[in-house]
Amino acid sequence: MSDSPVLRLAGAAFTHPGGSGVSGLELEIAPGEAVALIGPNGAGKSTLLKGVLGLVPRTAGEVALGGVPIGTGRASHSANGMLAFLPQSADLDPDFPISLEQVVMQGRYRGLGLLRWPGRGDRAAVARALETVGLSALAKRPFGELSGGQRQRGLLARALASDPALLLLDEPFNGLDQPNRDALVDTLRELKARGVAVLVSTHDLELARLVCDAVVLVNGTQLAFGPVDEVLTLGNVQECFEGVEVEIDEHTLVVPGHEGH
Repeated sequence: MSDSPVLRLAGAAFTHPGGSGVSGLELEIAPGEAVALIGPNGAGKSTLLKGVLGLVPRTAGEVALGGVPIGTGRASHSANGMLAFLPQSADLDPDFPISLEQVVMQGRYRGLGLLRWPGRGDRAAVARALETVGLSALAKRPFGELSGGQRQRGLLARALASDPALLLLDEPFNGLDQPNRDALVDTLRELKARGVAVLVSTHDLELARLVCDAVVLVNGTQLAFGPVDEVLTLGNVQECFEGVEVEIDEHTLVVPGHEGH
């Protein structure tokens, strides 16, 4: 395994054509490390993830994947399939007649190329991905018959089927019941043990404590990055979430503003 970080951002900024974005990004994620990306709505969390994917233009700084600097073009961000992404909203119609196994196989298509059918290795990768998320028994089930939490885990399996070195997750715990939440936490721990790096956007501070090694706080710009216990301090949370509802230790509260603001 390379000693290089799987992902390194150095002074990076990603900006939408309309002007909104996130800047001042300085972080590294090592193999087998999970980093929580935390901030209020509109803080730039999704922009950061899409910027790493090449879907939002980089306007400053550097990005390196696996120790290799990447350019600003979308194609250069594909990094030969080392990245996988689970977005906030599903891109599949649950009424479309397709099985869970077929959905997960979609994660192999980028590596297949034109005119090649999935082979034994592809089927094995799909089986591993389903086992990882705990859905092997439902492989042949129509995707639309799964619960919302099971569909979310199925889409995660689709991302894992490409055997990524870095997994990007955008609010994956939104709307999950406790059993599916627990299953997803277990999956993230297993991925870390395999050496997969994870960057997960979330509002859930408890999740960061449960499964993540480090936290990056953003609100338009990076406010802090480091080990969970050092970053999730009252002062840092107040600065990041000023005047915004946030859940801390299962209690929802509004973080007060600083005096004089």
